[in-house]
Amino acid sequence: MGLSQALSTAMSGLRATQAAIALVGSNVANAETPGYVRKSIIQSAGVTGDYGSSVLLHGVDRQLDQYLQAQLRTETSGAAYADIRSTFLANLQNVYGNPAETGTIEDSFNKLLTAFQGLSTSPDSQSARISAVSAAQTMAQTLNAATQGIQSLRANAEMGINDSITTANNAMAQIAFINNQLQNNGKTDAATASLLDQRDQYITQLSSLMDIRTVVNDLNQVTVFTNSGVQLVGTEAAQLSFNPQGTMTPNTLYSSDPTKNNVGTIAINFPHGGSYDLVSTNSIRSGKIAAYLELRDNTLVKAQAQIDQFAASMSSALSDKTTAGVAAPASVLPQAGYDLDLTGLQSGNVINVSYKDNTTGVTHNLSIVRVDDPSVLPLSNTTTLDPNDEVLGINFSGGMASVVTQLNAALGSADLQFSNPSGSTLRVLDDGAPNRSDVLAASVTTTMSSLTSGNPQLPLFTDNGGLFSGAITANGSQQIGLAGRISVNLGLLGDPSRTIVFSTSPLTAAGDTTRSDFILKQLQTGNYRYSPQTGIGTTGAPFTGTLTNFAKQFISQQGEAATAAKQLADGQSVVLNTLQKKVTDASGVNIDDEMAHLLALQNAYSANARVMSSIKQMYDTLIQAM
Repeated sequence: MGLSQALSTAMSGLRATQAAIALVGSNVANAETPGYVRKSIIQSAGVTGDYGSSVLLHGVDRQLDQYLQAQLRTETSGAAYADIRSTFLANLQNVYGNPAETGTIEDSFNKLLTAFQGLSTSPDSQSARISAVSAAQTMAQTLNAATQGIQSLRANAEMGINDSITTANNAMAQIAFINNQLQNNGKTDAATASLLDQRDQYITQLSSLMDIRTVVNDLNQVTVFTNSGVQLVGTEAAQLSFNPQGTMTPNTLYSSDPTKNNVGTIAINFPHGGSYDLVSTNSIRSGKIAAYLELRDNTLVKAQAQIDQFAASMSSALSDKTTAGVAAPASVLPQAGYDLDLTGLQSGNVINVSYKDNTTGVTHNLSIVRVDDPSVLPLSNTTTLDPNDEVLGINFSGGMASVVTQLNAALGSADLQFSNPSGSTLRVLDDGAPNRSDVLAASVTTTMSSLTSGNPQLPLFTDNGGLFSGAITANGSQQIGLAGRISVNLGLLGDPSRTIVFSTSPLTAAGDTTRSDFILKQLQTGNYRYSPQTGIGTTGAPFTGTLTNFAKQFISQQGEAATAAKQLADGQSVVLNTLQKKVTDASGVNIDDEMAHLLALQNAYSANARVMSSIKQMYDTLIQAM
């Protein structure tokens, strides 16, 4: 090897060592910088003939495990999803309260029972009457407060979606910007490596918001997709849009039908036109955004349905009266059936008819529901809570003649005949032919509107001052949001004696416990069916039990859900931290290792410098000898 070649080799080694020392300095300086990946020089030996002649520099290498990085992003999405759900469900449990605490739904209901037990013991006591009304008012206010708490959580979820969309748009714009810088750069140097670090930070930030996957091309540019396959960003970024609705109410619900939806929805607008609904297509399945959507549109809606069902069942248990039909007169023979008095029938009230088809031997339970808004027809079989019911909605807005016409048109094929012999009487008959159909029973359930109807039933609880009858309108079921509107009848607040006095002619005796006993029985031991939309029971086997049973069921269910969510969040946190440590071990900066490497580089630098110094001395000697 000649002196010139030796000098060239030493100089290339010196340059490589200087570049490596600069990277070590950068590594040490950024040891605590989030997202910084340890870097090293990519070098190889240059060969001339049979000998190595120089050190070739090929760029900067980021010490990154791609597989671990992909796993970390997946777990980041899962951990963010679990953490948001855990936080919200813990707050929801606070809304319901622990059973042993005061001011909870269960506590207020128990105090309501105690108050009416006291009233039945001392019906003529003015203080007992006032206490009963006061306990009912507290019960209503507790349900009102629970509704406010649930809707406040839904509003927070809506706000969380809005903030997440802003963050996601910024991250996607930055990823696209860096992609374009990489395209223009075309080199793998320290500056490029720094850009890759920045881009990875934005991708990780995006992964906390939604589940994503990435594809990297030969120019180190990355394309980001949702796991469902929607492209979010490449050299151009899509834009997410969200239309927050502000205040949330129980009637503010999501629907995949844009004409019925009244909450914010997320659309992706592509750079060259076109858009895509990410919510209706379930394109976001993990991360913060998915958690917020799940809470706003499902979990918290179900929680509201639970307290609405409790309020509705409690109200109807006290106000609804079921009256059996009277056998039709002998003058209609050979037909047979019943006359039903529909006086006081409210929208949402039900006429029940049981008949047997003798040709098949099948008994049919028919629920005829009064409807005053024909736009909601036909009704589904889930309108009533008995899975064996066949539901028929009838428009009553046109009067009895129209009602009879609709019933005969709908049920004539079942060999049932309806008529209106007088006033508000509805007559239902079989066709009188043997071996066809027989009407087995008929009854009508009406909502009492008066405190002194002569019946123990009373509208103790009202829907913001009006009757609760389960009416169904174009705005949905009256039951939706009832817990937020339920209140004590103003007549009772003004005159608590109506908790005992149910008739003014003749006047109910001061010591009569008929009404108070009825109220206590309905609240304490009455068994009712509850909608599967509450998340308890199923359509085929709805949950049945007392009001106390139902309250304990949904409160314990929420407690278990909060506990499970906390355990899942803790587990995800452990997994995420474990992966983060592995990534840090593989890609992070270890100061001790870097200092050891620095010493080795310094020795290499000294060696190359010594070679160059020796060659200089040789050249000086040669020149002097000439």
